[in-house]
Amino acid sequence: MRTTILLSLLLAAPATTSPAQQADRASGHWSGAIQLPGQELGFEVDLTKGAAGWTGTISIPLQNAKDLPLGDIVVVGDSVRFAMPGVPGDPTFRGLLSADGKSIAGTFTQGPNSFPFTMKAGLAPGDAARKALQGFDGFVDSALAAWKVVGASVGIVVDGQVVYSKGHGFRDLEKKLPVTPATLFAIGSTSKAFTVFGLGTLVDQGRLEWDKPLIEYLPDMRFYDPETTLRITPRDLVTHRSGLPRHDLVWYNNKTDTRDSIIRRIRYLPPSKDLRETYQYNNLMFLTAGVLAARLMQSSWEDAIRKLVFEPLGMAASNFSVKDSEQSGDYARGYQVRNDSVFGMPFRNIDLVGPAGSINSSVDDMLKWVGMHLSGGMINGKPVMNRATLTDMYAPHMPVGGMPTDRELGAVNYGMAWALSSYRGRYLVQHGGNIDGFSAMVAMLPLERVGIVVLANQNGSALPGLVRNHAMDRILGLPKRDWNSEALAATVRQRAANREAEAKKATARVKGTRQSHPLPDYVGDYYHPGYGVLSVGAEEDRLVAMYHAIATPLEHWHYDVFNGQRNPADPTFADMKYNFRTNVKGDIDAVAAPFEPAVAPIVFERLPDKRLRDPAYLTRFVGRYALANDTAVVALKGNELTLSLRGQPVRTLDPDRGSEFNLRGLTGFSLEFVVDGVGVVTGARFKQPNGVFEARRGGK
Repeated sequence: MRTTILLSLLLAAPATTSPAQQADRASGHWSGAIQLPGQELGFEVDLTKGAAGWTGTISIPLQNAKDLPLGDIVVVGDSVRFAMPGVPGDPTFRGLLSADGKSIAGTFTQGPNSFPFTMKAGLAPGDAARKALQGFDGFVDSALAAWKVVGASVGIVVDGQVVYSKGHGFRDLEKKLPVTPATLFAIGSTSKAFTVFGLGTLVDQGRLEWDKPLIEYLPDMRFYDPETTLRITPRDLVTHRSGLPRHDLVWYNNKTDTRDSIIRRIRYLPPSKDLRETYQYNNLMFLTAGVLAARLMQSSWEDAIRKLVFEPLGMAASNFSVKDSEQSGDYARGYQVRNDSVFGMPFRNIDLVGPAGSINSSVDDMLKWVGMHLSGGMINGKPVMNRATLTDMYAPHMPVGGMPTDRELGAVNYGMAWALSSYRGRYLVQHGGNIDGFSAMVAMLPLERVGIVVLANQNGSALPGLVRNHAMDRILGLPKRDWNSEALAATVRQRAANREAEAKKATARVKGTRQSHPLPDYVGDYYHPGYGVLSVGAEEDRLVAMYHAIATPLEHWHYDVFNGQRNPADPTFADMKYNFRTNVKGDIDAVAAPFEPAVAPIVFERLPDKRLRDPAYLTRFVGRYALANDTAVVALKGNELTLSLRGQPVRTLDPDRGSEFNLRGLTGFSLEFVVDGVGVVTGARFKQPNGVFEARRGGK
């Protein structure tokens, strides 16, 4: 009996802790903050006791300091001291371990200043994130099902460590091929940051200045407003403040222009605001930024970004064209959801506007990209960009505008190829990407050293942003919020509103009207110097508009306005209104369409019949034409006809249509050649405001 009681007492007695065991309690990871006047300065400390003594590092996210070595580490009993060697003021921490060994509190000194600090023991950020992400797979899979997303790849880096990298669903639904972290996806507009980073390396090399006039680098660049031409800078190009609205149809599905020819078209695109007046998203300005990088590197944009970004970061799998993705062994196909059913989407080749959005990459490669940003421009301990140049990209350069509608999401600004806001009190740097069949999200919390990449093969998907939010809530230990259910409910409401609006579409139509001309009179090619050629043809009993190889059937809407019908292969121009216009002669001579809603309708002027520029065809009109008291002489000069009348200057004849030409420089004057039933030119009609004068072919 006594033995049993004695054993129980021994087992219950408090253990005595040796000095060595007491010191070991300081080993591990600590998260803390120094209480500075008016703010907290957070830090992370790792202390390790080894055979040779104590070692340690400190990271201070707010100052972009990562794993700085500690020195003068002394742990005796409950007393802990360590310093930051080589830093002015000899910054030193002196504190006491709590009785339970879970916290240290004390005083931080630097020079003559002293401030209290506390720090708590816990898991290292990477380990804590892995623990917080337990069960994350299930959320992603359920979200894919809820949004009918075929596949997604998700990667997360925390404090320099990849804590999550996994594929979900299928990269090819028909073949049931799974997504992997190496699967290539189109990343859309998240490509923009690569163009800016490439330019940033040229800034570091002294070959570019963000705030110099662009015309000093691209002397052939012109804008609609001459003042803008003189004032706009490279920084303006990449902050969406050029004054130009999107004008995306200039490049969309354009298979004939080059990047150089596109920037020559920009001078004909009307702005909607003044330079730097307001934020207006613009892909053409990033195309121009890509041309700038290529010119400075004396290469293509692709080669410039490959050399300046991909190669230093080891992003060997990433490419610049869907054509290259299709040659790889692991790439995703794009999909869309229509009427709650999933359909495949063909790849959209957007090489023309590549600097704004053509990069294809994988989570494996994108985590290298994000990791470099979170490390302050370092790769494997070596800088690839000056920290100041890099962080300038995350600084607000242009307010996006508008009050926040959610108290947990801050107002949005734009840096250089990055959207900037706050997420539940944390500074958020992010950018989305959308291109046919694909959606992407790249997000960073720089102060928390968290980076998230979500790539999905669904068109215009909400999923990447929702996965980002859910992951950040877990990693930051924030109160749970069901972003997914909120977004699904909002989508249901929006779809109902869309259906109601669609049902009322015809109320904007004036009933009982008819077109002013027979359909053949509308057929022809129409031209705008910024947008190029819009062709209108006829198929059976309807018109068809063709722009950049996208065919859109037209239905009569009212008066001389025709409405674009949905082309299942490419519905870009569905419900586009084409307003045909007539000249004083009553001919259809132009068509106006709201290709860019932020400015007045774009007016395409009718081009003359192509054969009226063919010298071989024009020869048939050459000759002399007898008037009542004069003889008109029609001659051929190059691919143009000229008209000579006694006592008058020689006039160039501008082709109109059929066999009619306008006299250049004289409004309302034209010359129509008379052609008989077998195609022989027998005479001409001189049409002018005061009458129509007949002339027979021949004369002296």
